[in-house]
Amino acid sequence: MYARMLCTMLAVACTVAPAVTAFAQELPLVAGVEFQPLASATKRLVEALDYVGAPLSDEHRAAIDTAVASTDHVAGTRAIQEALDPYCLLGVNISPESRVKVAEGPTRKELVEHGWRSFLVKVHNEAGATARPVAESPNAAQLYRRSTGSAEPAVTVPPADVHNRFLELDLYGKRPLKETLSGLSLEYRLLQLYTNASGKREAVLGFNIGQGTQDIGFRNEVAVLFDCLPAVEVTLGVHDVDGSPTTASFVIRDGLGRIYPHPGRRLAPDFFFHDQVYRADGESVRLPAGDYTVQTARGPEYDIQERQITVPEGAAHREEFHLSRWIHLAAEGWRSGDHHVHAAGCSHYESPTQGVTPADMMRHILGEDLNVGCVLSWGPCWYYQKQFFDGEVHELSTDDYVMRYDVEVSGFPSSHAGHLSILQLTEDDYRGVERIEDWPSWDLPVLQWAKEQDAVLGFSHSGWGLQVDGDHLPNYNMPRFDGIGANEYIVDVAHDSVDFISAVDTPAVWELSIWYHTLNCGFRTRISGETDFPCIYGERVGLGRSYVKSPEGALDFTNWAEGIRAGRSYVSDGLSHLIDFSVGGVAVGEPGSGGVTSQLDVTSPGPVAVTARVAALLGDEPNTAIIERPLSHQPYWHVERARIDDSRRVPVELVVNGEAVATHDIDADGSIQDVEFTADIDRSSWVALRIFPSSHTNPVFVAVDGRPIRASRRSAEWCLEAVDVCWNAKVGRIREDERDAARQAYDVAADAYRAIIAESDAE
Repeated sequence: MYARMLCTMLAVACTVAPAVTAFAQELPLVAGVEFQPLASATKRLVEALDYVGAPLSDEHRAAIDTAVASTDHVAGTRAIQEALDPYCLLGVNISPESRVKVAEGPTRKELVEHGWRSFLVKVHNEAGATARPVAESPNAAQLYRRSTGSAEPAVTVPPADVHNRFLELDLYGKRPLKETLSGLSLEYRLLQLYTNASGKREAVLGFNIGQGTQDIGFRNEVAVLFDCLPAVEVTLGVHDVDGSPTTASFVIRDGLGRIYPHPGRRLAPDFFFHDQVYRADGESVRLPAGDYTVQTARGPEYDIQERQITVPEGAAHREEFHLSRWIHLAAEGWRSGDHHVHAAGCSHYESPTQGVTPADMMRHILGEDLNVGCVLSWGPCWYYQKQFFDGEVHELSTDDYVMRYDVEVSGFPSSHAGHLSILQLTEDDYRGVERIEDWPSWDLPVLQWAKEQDAVLGFSHSGWGLQVDGDHLPNYNMPRFDGIGANEYIVDVAHDSVDFISAVDTPAVWELSIWYHTLNCGFRTRISGETDFPCIYGERVGLGRSYVKSPEGALDFTNWAEGIRAGRSYVSDGLSHLIDFSVGGVAVGEPGSGGVTSQLDVTSPGPVAVTARVAALLGDEPNTAIIERPLSHQPYWHVERARIDDSRRVPVELVVNGEAVATHDIDADGSIQDVEFTADIDRSSWVALRIFPSSHTNPVFVAVDGRPIRASRRSAEWCLEAVDVCWNAKVGRIREDERDAARQAYDVAADAYRAIIAESDAE
């Protein structure tokens, strides 16, 4: 029963109630506190309150900002206490002998049924103790082991005592706070209380720092009378643009900006590192009666809508939500997908080695209108999550939304050479091995093994390890090749073993530069969009997307994945789009001259027509918080970065051999607009379009008089040097028994670039 109770704690975010009861005694001020660590801890406390959805009032936040910046440390210490004490449920004194006594604090004693509220605890630590503080109550219903991500009961409650067990309490000790006391003579702790009751309830609250620290005469306990407000079951009607039922994201805030359901205590399928929750038509949240602002959306193709709702007192309430789109790419024949999503393994999850279920991930895929979600199992969660891999699309998939489990080679011996996203595998265990530790220690053997299965494969988060100075593309500065992105790509591409490199989830210049260089050498690797949810981006799945041209009817994963391999796609943040791109009548990713994909043959140099249909969406006012960030800071790809000055326009650039040679500005008003260019082709070249850094097409290859693309000797020389730099960065982590084979493979790549240099006549 209690497990089910905890799993339905969806209703109420924690509250820090600043109101002081008329009869409550103020807590004594503490003097003689070291100011610098107190100020630092106070700033972390404010961050933690923001994180759990219980921010301080503007007045008290301003007072703290002034206090921590004060040069009068005595006055600053007093001001911090005057700002925080009104939020305190308890005042705790730890004597020099480490005896603990507790007093009632001045804040309003108000809880809410089926929800969490947050309070502060003021700790006067005369002993300088650094133990882990413990909050306890005989009224606690259960203690739960949340480290497994489940609500497994740890203590059994006698049936006769159930009516007194209406409370759960937790001293929040996660980052940015600490689990232990600091040893400072004054600090504040964050106490979260949950109740399943309504009405008046008295609870006995205690505090200690280990057995034997309780003060005599039960002075480490205090009885507190709470007013427990009833919650309301709020059913959500969720309707798509055509009126059909669907799933959407909901961000629910009260008048103070606090988020509901409380993020810090969510259980899957609601993720505690999100503001939003996802609900399908007819599902519900539990909210206390009151006024709320509700923001609804469903991925980047939908309008973000916001409206006020009032939840009346009562047992149940219903609200209807009707979604709207600014663009519908699936209706245009382009299906979105994110090839790099995780269900476990990152610090965001309570149990990184296990994580969440396919049902949880499918909810997020549906809620973000992501047609294809590739859920990749990797090292830290490998042995648990691989149970969901079966070499097929998951049974929860529908005609329009497909989920498939595959592999990211990350946390494996070859990870230092670059993480690999491998899609469409039939077998997820490397041949002849059962343990991660036995996989190869460099990438090429893994790629070749996956190729034998006809998998679609490429490098993840390509920019890591490829950092370069400057924003020019292609960039001729040499990176260190010391990361986990498309590092060994510089070698593996020469072995025809890579289908794509990833984009959108690392800085655009770092990703695109190495790709441009290898395209200039005549290699034909494609580009694919990813999020690496929730390891690089935790906000939502599908922040980085590939849009693949797909046939009408039910969505077929194999066709979609082959579209990535063929480049029948473009990458995007979802806020700008480059559809139906063609060069000389050859559509990107489609059979062209001689049946060769994306190839246009011409007999001599000359002009070639380039066409596309494009769209973008910007708000009326520039978002300077994004515009002013360097390209090396998140969000790495965002249409706001492409905004022209203060206008609502963005440039569509024609890219030939890595250089932008022409620009056509469009209104970023959400409408689909036709663009035309003329590309002057003077030698065999690759041609693409981009809205930098928001979207980028795959290339069309123009072969002049049957000659291979040798667009830039300088690019080929860069690639040759990069092979040597990469070897020196990686060789130390390649096993000795694999090193000779790796050296030979690197040499083959170097020889290939030398040959390309010899064939190149253009700088």
